[in-house]
Amino acid sequence: MGTSTHDTVAYTQQREKTEEMFNDIAGSYDFLNHFLSAGIDKRWRRKAIKLLGESQPQHILDIATGTADLAIQALSINPEKVTGVDIAEKMLEIGRAKVKKRGLGNKVELQQADACALPFGDNSFDAVTVAFGVRNFEDLNKGLEEMNRVLKQGGMAVILEFSNPKAFLMKQFYNFYFRLVLPVVGKLVSKHNSAYTYLPETVKAFPDGSKFVNIMEKAGYQHIERHNLTFGVASIYTGIK
Repeated sequence: MGTSTHDTVAYTQQREKTEEMFNDIAGSYDFLNHFLSAGIDKRWRRKAIKLLGESQPQHILDIATGTADLAIQALSINPEKVTGVDIAEKMLEIGRAKVKKRGLGNKVELQQADACALPFGDNSFDAVTVAFGVRNFEDLNKGLEEMNRVLKQGGMAVILEFSNPKAFLMKQFYNFYFRLVLPVVGKLVSKHNSAYTYLPETVKAFPDGSKFVNIMEKAGYQHIERHNLTFGVASIYTGIK
């Protein structure tokens, strides 16, 4: 069945809302990421890229690249080039400043693009990465299919995303932190009324674990593996085209 006009309008409106929100919080995004995770997010990114390094990709696409933290981290495995895309131009501006400051302009290229309509040909990249971005895709299935489309045969997808921990004590602490602490601190620093309420809502709604593995399989990935991080607070999913 084709996509209805109503669905297209709804998709566009949601995309614009997400783009506006991330543009609004761009200036405080890095600080809050590192502060609210006590810096653990940096370790998670290193782990994700280490897993990717085993396949020695030369051209990497980093989707929902934001301020380019994962794109820059990917250079640790010595690819020829990393292309980062994001819908929020102000996030990309901060990322470009980072890239320029480090003298990495010949290695990292950032451009505005929608994860669900990537402006690249089929089989263009050796690897595709996403850190904390798939839960923001307006259409999760379409986004994963687009990632698969631009991957070369045998290429690897690496997805780092928050999870909902299952152990009782960690689950209680996690829910308390995400529902009460994070929104208050996030609003105070970012001056945005809803961005850090949106975060726990999207994490809670995200089909993590075996559900997400099944979705990846339907999108065309094989040999999927899940790596739990920090008592199940986050997960890394890898899959091969």
